[in-house]
Amino acid sequence: MAKLREMDIRTIHIKLIDGSKINGQVNINREPGHDRLSDLIATNKEPFLVVFNATTHEDELENLLRHRTLFVNKKHIIWATPDEDQK
Repeated sequence: MAKLREMDIRTIHIKLIDGSKINGQVNINREPGHDRLSDLIATNKEPFLVVFNATTHEDELENLLRHRTLFVNKKHIIWATPDEDQK
């Protein structure tokens, strides 16, 4: 039986190759030893980044779409940054 890990939730901002942007939350504690957003994105073990409580938009803050969960292909990420007001 798999052991459940405590979640370490971080709010992030992502820009994709098509120009769209995503704001949402990720669990950076998906793998042992991961404690940074860059660790989560750089790992090749999982090709998708799971983002929940996400908001997507193409132009500034117009046409916002809300999603409970998004699976983002890591190959499509241009940049990702954690929210500055976090630990």
